[in-house]
Amino acid sequence: MWESYKKGFKAWLQLEKSLSDNSVLAYIRDIDKLTEYLQASRNLKAPAAIELKDLEGFIQWVNELGMTPASQARIISGLRSFFKYCILEDITTTDPTALLEAPKLKRSLPDVLSFHEIELIIKQIDLSKAEGERNRAILETMYSCGLRVSETVNLRINNLYLDVGFIRIIGKGNKERLVPIGDDAIKYISIYQNTSRVHTAIKPGNEDILFLNRRGAKLSRVMIFLILKALAQQAGITKNISPHTFRHSFATHLVEGGADLRAVQEMLGHESITTTEIYTHLNREYLRDTLQQFHPAFK
Repeated sequence: MWESYKKGFKAWLQLEKSLSDNSVLAYIRDIDKLTEYLQASRNLKAPAAIELKDLEGFIQWVNELGMTPASQARIISGLRSFFKYCILEDITTTDPTALLEAPKLKRSLPDVLSFHEIELIIKQIDLSKAEGERNRAILETMYSCGLRVSETVNLRINNLYLDVGFIRIIGKGNKERLVPIGDDAIKYISIYQNTSRVHTAIKPGNEDILFLNRRGAKLSRVMIFLILKALAQQAGITKNISPHTFRHSFATHLVEGGADLRAVQEMLGHESITTTEIYTHLNREYLRDTLQQFHPAFK
């Protein structure tokens, strides 16, 4: 009986929520775990019969399996989406997840690069190599616009409006946003396009992709990760760095500079302001560090 519910839920996630294949699979796995628990408890109820106590028992079960609080919180998010779907489709009339408590998560603050460190990383790029101009354009764009690595590798020439200083980004869930782009990034994109990219034999289907590998195809996310890791190592930076570090640094520098949080949310493409609010915590850390360094009472 549950297979038809899962099938309908999957279609809803794909069509109504426009989630990526990976996100859809994660949600379906969460519901698979729930039905596995119900079967193990010899209590395979239909969704309409499930109560809060059943879900609390399920969360206790996954906790005993050794799942981390973060994994448990993600499963609860999956359950909430499933029962939201069930209510919309009149499968259930009540939402048993309404009072279901998620485990308290400690919000870890990611490593952030200073502007000097970002400049230091970019300076390590060897512009005499064929990929040098491309790598410079990639890092300048990521920092200038706060892009996710997936948004960077999928950036299309048709979505560049460099004459007016904007680029169009297709973010998570196919949501579009216009992001301002800085003069340095514009300059290095233009140099890359007019030097190394024009001499690349482009693989069919990749003609509109901005950043290409040496085979003329779209770069992988892993490739950008490896490029950045190598440059950071050369720069002598020991922080835990990934392409996302540039995005974190972009947002942190904006907030530290006094940017409006709603504007930062818009530029990052965050669906919820609470996701953006992590940068106010980072800002507090920065303020405290500044006080400790410069205020006589903290000496």
